[in-house]
Amino acid sequence: MCRTTDRVVFVAALGCAVIACGVLLSIVAAIAIRGLPAVSWHFLTEQIRLVGAAGGIFYNLVGTLLLIATAGAISTPLAMGIALTHSYYLPEGRARRNLSLLLYALNGTPSILFGIAGLIIFVKYFGWGKSWLSGGILLGFLILPTVTVSLVERIKVLPGKYIEAAAGLGLTRSQIVSSVVLPQSMSGLITGLLLGLARAAGETAPIMFTATIFAGATFPAGVKESPVLSMPYHIFILCQDSYDPGVSAKVWGTATVLLGLVFLLSLIVLPMRLKVHEEAKNA
Repeated sequence: MCRTTDRVVFVAALGCAVIACGVLLSIVAAIAIRGLPAVSWHFLTEQIRLVGAAGGIFYNLVGTLLLIATAGAISTPLAMGIALTHSYYLPEGRARRNLSLLLYALNGTPSILFGIAGLIIFVKYFGWGKSWLSGGILLGFLILPTVTVSLVERIKVLPGKYIEAAAGLGLTRSQIVSSVVLPQSMSGLITGLLLGLARAAGETAPIMFTATIFAGATFPAGVKESPVLSMPYHIFILCQDSYDPGVSAKVWGTATVLLGLVFLLSLIVLPMRLKVHEEAKNA
């Protein structure tokens, strides 16, 4: 009976996986078929013209990279501090469970709420207006749970003999963290960071109120009233406001470039995740 149930569950799970992969591949293929003809060197190196009907996405690409780079710079030190607090400085018990619960709750928070919070805090209260920095900060907090949980899980599978050997040499807890735990857990941090940045690259809601505009921005010259262009918002506006077939090609081309950026970040993560699983199995 148990074997039959296991086989049924396995077949059902395999079928769901095949369906999910098939849907994903069909979507990627549809975007690539429509978008690749529009992607060229000029498309990547020219700025937008004629309200998206001509030109390229150079400043949109630059703005997107600036936003995710800022998000990475914001989330990395915070994730390291939270993960180390969770794993080494909080005693096992209620406090650690509550912190884990908070991280998972934040990970499920709708991104539009981050955008509204940024509008209230950065745009209105701080008086920054639309600013690349406020968008980067919001994206950094958006991906913070992903980066933190990835680092926590990596710390959990560290071989205990490393910690024991360091303690046997007389190292203090802070010395063990800086010389053993962080260097050995760096792959988990990078994995979570790249996965988070892949998500942040495609987010529209957190930045549409706080950081990005459709046209007219180049390189930011400061913090206040210094918006940038971005690929997700570019796609969002063109899909809403234009029915020109020429503009439609630009939309698909931009979507293809954005999809390529997300896939690139995800592919970089893959060998690191396989390494973590292998080390966990052999620990």
